[in-house]
Amino acid sequence: MTLIDLRSDTCSQPTRAMREAMAWADVGDDVYGDDPTVKELETESAALLGKQDAVYMPSGTMTNQVGIRAHTEPGDAVLFDQNAHVYLLEGGAPAAYSGTLPRLLPGIRGIFTAADVAAAVGRPHPFFPSTVPAPVKLLCIENTHNLGGGTVWPLEQLLAATAAGRQLGLNLHLDGARLWHASAATGIDVAEYAAPFDTVSVCFSKALGAPVGSCLAGPAELVARARRFKQQIGGGFRQAGIVAAGALYALRQHRSQLPEVHANAKRFAVTVSQMDGIDLDPAHVETNIVLFRLTRGSSAAFVDQAHRLGLHVLPSGADGIRAVFYLDISADDADRAATVVGKTLAAL
Repeated sequence: MTLIDLRSDTCSQPTRAMREAMAWADVGDDVYGDDPTVKELETESAALLGKQDAVYMPSGTMTNQVGIRAHTEPGDAVLFDQNAHVYLLEGGAPAAYSGTLPRLLPGIRGIFTAADVAAAVGRPHPFFPSTVPAPVKLLCIENTHNLGGGTVWPLEQLLAATAAGRQLGLNLHLDGARLWHASAATGIDVAEYAAPFDTVSVCFSKALGAPVGSCLAGPAELVARARRFKQQIGGGFRQAGIVAAGALYALRQHRSQLPEVHANAKRFAVTVSQMDGIDLDPAHVETNIVLFRLTRGSSAAFVDQAHRLGLHVLPSGADGIRAVFYLDISADDADRAATVVGKTLAAL
């Protein structure tokens, strides 16, 4: 039986049409700004997000971290949700690359409030020396939220949190690796989600199924600064149009398929939630990520046994499991995956 790989939506494979587009892409040296396909991708991404410019990079980690570096100086503090991808799953890069101090917000499934932002920044008394605490310079928000289970920020709450940050003098960065999913789930345009933010990172190799890359979008002057840090961190491409063509194809052709991805994730979640030994509320499955908890046994033993039976998933803590759906996973695959979950529970 073919292994069903639900470890991540980064496990998708480029389609034949996407490979054709990549094979015949117009290319140049991107370091010199000569690659026409990269420039086309950057221009189209910026327009979709309602920003002046965008810069293409190899990964979402790079666009996030270059974004943070572009907004800050070493010793500045940055506000993150306590379970943010930028904070937990990017190799400690905010500290290693930008030299920033994380200040964590008590989000619930990745979503916090304007009051949380205000409390984290505070208003020091004038008697207290302003040079003592690290200055808070940046607020980062993740939409959809990975470790929250693909949660979508309610627009009203997003606007309230970003307005609070702006009133406190903070710059704003959106980790929108799966922003395409948020838009598909709600019908709200990506530009509307992106509007409050100075910079936005979007990924083409997750939701949209391209093999490589993300864009960082924002004001032209800030994107120009980001290009310097992209080069500094080792992100300079040469004939990058070959991979940018895959991202451009995905951007144009694959966004319309995301509701089907969501439906398959929900289909799987509803079936699994009815199994003895699983704690899962299908109402929490808003997009393509399914998180569930085992009421007995360990996640390590579960993922090992599931893999032996033909399902590849990841542990999420001592008793949690994460399954991520994407373009390559059909409704039949979702049903087969749920069957393996049942067999795994029985075997354990």
